[in-house]
Amino acid sequence: MFHLNTPLNKKLLILLTLALSGCNQGLGDLEQFVTTTKAKPPGRVEPIPAFIPYQNFEYTTQNLRDPFEVVDFRRPEQPTADGISDTASGPRPNIDRVREPLEDFPLDTLRFKGTVTKGGTKWGLIFAPDNTIHRVLEGNFMGLNHGRIIALSDGSIDLTEIVPDGLGNYIERSAALALIE
Repeated sequence: MFHLNTPLNKKLLILLTLALSGCNQGLGDLEQFVTTTKAKPPGRVEPIPAFIPYQNFEYTTQNLRDPFEVVDFRRPEQPTADGISDTASGPRPNIDRVREPLEDFPLDTLRFKGTVTKGGTKWGLIFAPDNTIHRVLEGNFMGLNHGRIIALSDGSIDLTEIVPDGLGNYIERSAALALIE
């Protein structure tokens, strides 16, 4: 309950009255701005831009390929002089052989660290991304593209990869791993 007979309540009432009287001051500049704004003539509104109607495109299939038809990009069969088709010739990866451990990694993630010769056999040392060192010989496979080691020297390992050509066939590509110390 609020009583005016206590000195704290009297001071609080005076302070509240002063604060509320302060809210009434300072509206003169706002009233002047409103009257000057209303006195100005109204502005001109830009017209709406001209509407350009949509041009329809009618898709006719007379001379165009069906976009949903599966396209065969393989090379057409070209018979040789004896009438045998030549499409199966060329390099092919042997999918029936057992894959070697280094064929699980892309070739650019494998690091050639050096060679070791034991009993007249030169071994290459390959550091794999799984933090293991693998020994390889000529004829071993490595990399994702059926890369076969064809030469092993102290400074590099030369490979031949069998990669798809995008037309259903394969091509051989040379690759190499240089010694990284």
